Amino acid sequence: MSENPLGSFLLPDGFGRPHLAAVLREGSVVTEVGRYAVRAREERRLRRSRAYTARASSRAAEPVVLVPGFLAGDATLTAMARTLRARGFRTYRSQIRANVGCTMDAATLLETRLEAIVARRGTRVQLVGHSLGGMISRGLAVRRPDLVAGIVTLGSPMLAPGAHHLLLSWGVEGLVRLSRAGVPGLMAEDCVAGACARQSWEESREPLAADVGFTAVYSQRDGIVDWRACIDPAAVAVEVTASHCGMAVDPRVIDEVAAALRRQMDTGRVVLRSA
Repeated sequence: MSENPLGSFLLPDGFGRPHLAAVLREGSVVTEVGRYAVRAREERRLRRSRAYTARASSRAAEPVVLVPGFLAGDATLTAMARTLRARGFRTYRSQIRANVGCTMDAATLLETRLEAIVARRGTRVQLVGHSLGGMISRGLAVRRPDLVAGIVTLGSPMLAPGAHHLLLSWGVEGLVRLSRAGVPGLMAEDCVAGACARQSWEESREPLAADVGFTAVYSQRDGIVDWRACIDPAAVAVEVTASHCGMAVDPRVIDEVAAALRRQMDTGRVVLRSA
């Protein structure tokens, strides 16, 4: 397989691919899952001691849609969704079963999903995107600020999507080969190195509307992507100590996500706006 099937424009100067041994840092996801289990048990005990009315009154009206990363589906963000709901947020699935198709197509389907949620709730949504899900979220926020009030990205290499570990490159190339063989619904060559990839990339780099909040969560322990590519200058940057995969389950990261959502909500950015 080739070293990097993505277009060269997706790996600008100043960014690099994590070295091969960096993926070993992802082994800490076991500890992060354990940390989540301990925290979840403690929070369940505390919730049982609170009156139902107190819990219900703290529920936020603004919808939060969680968007999974590359090769992943909504199930990978179940733990985060459960915790956010317990803290009063209304969470929704993106309805992405496996993020393996064209990024532009995924964004279009997510846009339709957001339109339905906004029509139902009468307020814009906030997006929490892990890795590729964060890049999709940023592009959609640029395209539809009438639907998106804020985004929180987790380990999303928005400044250099090609700055990822060789393992991800193998995954991308495998999808492209299957697509070339006729398997539908997968990333094609145009999606990773052609006009489609360039359009997605350029859209995600356009400035956000002033009333769209943006928080970028990153970790220098990330063994999958170059953490420097995750710090968008337009965002409030928040550093955590977690693996790339572990960002979806580590309770310390979920704490930061909840704080970012509250902060973006409290600034008044979630008011429904006209298209």
